[in-house]
Order: sequence, then C-alpha cells, then structure tokens
Amino acid sequence: QEVNENSLKRLSAYLENLQKPGFKSLKPTQLMFYVRETDQNSSDGQEHFSTSGFRAVKFTLHTRDLLSTVLYILNSCSLSIEHIQSLNTNVHSQPLKEATRISDRPIKWDKSYYSFTGFKDPDEDLEQVWRMETTLTSWLDNNGKSAVKKLKNSLPLRKELDRLKDELSHQLQLSDIRWQRSWGIAHRCSQLHSLGRLAQQNLESLKNAKGCTIIFTDRSGMSAVGHVMLGTMDVHHHWTKLFERLPSYFDLQRRLMLLEDQISYLLGGIQVVYIEELQPVLTLEEYYSLLDVFYNRLLKSRIPFHPRSLRGLQMILNRQVSKTITFIHSVRWAVDRYAPSLHELGHFNIPILCDPANLQWFILTKAQQARENMKRKEE
Repeated sequence: QEVNENSLKRLSAYLENLQKPGFKSLKPTQLMFYVRETDQNSSDGQEHFSTSGFRAVKFTLHTRDLLSTVLYILNSCSLSIEHIQSLNTNVHSQPLKEATRISDRPIKWDKSYYSFTGFKDPDEDLEQVWRMETTLTSWLDNNGKSAVKKLKNSLPLRKELDRLKDELSHQLQLSDIRWQRSWGIAHRCSQLHSLGRLAQQNLESLKNAKGCTIIFTDRSGMSAVGHVMLGTMDVHHHWTKLFERLPSYFDLQRRLMLLEDQISYLLGGIQVVYIEELQPVLTLEEYYSLLDVFYNRLLKSRIPFHPRSLRGLQMILNRQVSKTITFIHSVRWAVDRYAPSLHELGHFNIPILCDPANLQWFILTKAQQARENMKRKEE
C-alpha cells in the first residue's frame, strides 16, 4: 500500500506535466506497483509471484503523450485496455506494441549516463523516496511478527537467566548483578555459569563480595562507586585474585570517602558525587587519583569559602586529557575545556585543571542557579 500510494503520486505528477501546454521533454520516471493476482493474469508466466498474492510490476515512463502513457501503464500491469479503445477508435496499435515490448525488456541505462547528462537516476530516486516514506508504524508492522517470534524463542533463556541470577545473589548475598554492555541472553547466562563454577571452587573468596553489586564489563576491578567489576575476557584466576583483594579495595574506598569530605570542606560544603550515567567508567584507583590531584591543587591555592555556605550543592570532577595546541582557536577551545560549568540537573562540572580563582568566582555566582536547577530536578 505504501509503495503503491507513493507511485500513484509520482504518476499523477507525470500525467499533469504531460497535459501542461508547451511542456518540455520529461525525464524518465521509474514506478513500481504491487498488483493483486487473479486467475486470469496468473497464467501468463511473465512475472514472479509472491506468496502473499501480489506481484511487483516495475516500469519506466518515457512516453510523450497522454494516451500512449495510459496504454503503456495498463499494459504493463496486465490490465484491460478495451474501454480506452472503445472511447477512441483512432487508437493505433503502435503504443500498445511499444508498451508490450518495453515492459518485457525495460531500458536499463548505465550509471555513467546519469552522471554525464545530469538526469536523476530513477532507481536512486525511488529508493530515496522509500527511505523518506518509512514511518515508525510501517516499520513496526513489518517487524512485529519477527519480534514476537524472537521473544517467544528467548523466553526459556530469560527464565534460566533469572534463575541463575537469583541463585547466585542469594548464595553470595549480593546486592545485585548487572551488565555494563548489551550482551545477548545466551552470553549473559554463560557468564553467570562461569561465576557459579567459581563459587563452587572457591566460595570463601567470593564471600568477600557480600552486599556488593557485581557488574560484568570489559575489565576487572572495583568501580568508582564500589561495584565489583568482572572482566568477561579474564580467566577464573583473575576473578579469584580480585575477590581476594576486596578487603584492600574496601580500605581504599574508605580513604576515598575521607578525601571527598576534605574537598567538600575546602569548597564550603559542596558534596562531591560520582554519577555513573554522566561520567566515564573509572576504577576506584583512577577515581582516587583524580580526587587526590584536585585536593592538592585546592590546598596550594587556598581558595576562601565560608564554611558550609554551599551545603546542599553537588559537584562532579572531570578528567581532561591534555593535547598539543597549535592554532589560536584551538587555544581558546582548550581554555574552555578547563572552565567549570553548571549542569541542567544542578551539579557543577569541575575539571581538575581549572583555574582556582575562576572556580571560586563561578561557584559563588552560579550557586543560586544551581539550587534552582536541583529543585526543578526534584520536582
């Protein structure tokens, strides 16, 4: 229906141009229709038939008068032309013969023809229209059955995934099991089976993860927010070493929280937060190093903030990678990279290499706006 409607629009425009006085030569226009099959026209054996009861008819309009164009179209679609011949007894058989001959073997110009003459390629034009005409509704109609079939086929695996996840969470007393990437259901089940086998072999080490969230990702370690990251490419030996080192990670996590409190004290009570959705994935060691660099810069600059004057506000630290600057506009861009900013959700984005004086001025002038943004986020 979509293809037919689009082809009818183009056909109507072609016929209108034919009837305009003094019209110039028209560019060849390629059309395609889906025609319902009947017993009468299904025996000619000239077209390929689909199982849906329709056949595709594709032809190129290049005739220069209205009558021959109509005859050409009807003949190409295997439709009757007797009513037209009865209306005009002077109709010659030449257009019909021409239409019959062309429909059997349409002219196919080489791509160089359109490049040299500047004419539009009908194939590319038609494909472009189809891409533009695609809507969400039509896409869902075309893919709905396939989606339902895939969903039904995946239900047993989904149930197996939920069972494995619940069993491991209960056995290891985990807070949650998550995945950082969109792996398939079978892949996720395989990862849980690997974790289950490790729990059978070395249960005591895995008990160190009690109360934690385990995330399957690309590398092993502990994330900045305290989640246990299991690299899917690592072997069980690496996972075992990670679980054995968790007590030292917990110690580093406590030191990190203390460092956040010290930064908060120097900045008037602003809370230092790490937002997973808005910041790059960092390990606990990387995030601690980031905070340590920023804290030492604050100590050297000794920015004066009234104690607890900025309580209730939040900030996140951004790690910037330095690059070689060669042009003036690039230098300006580099300066902007190290400038603090206020996020629409209300928290401050603070690069670790920002100028301390600019940081103080920016925070003080934007504090009220930050509170309004946070209030709007809560609402």
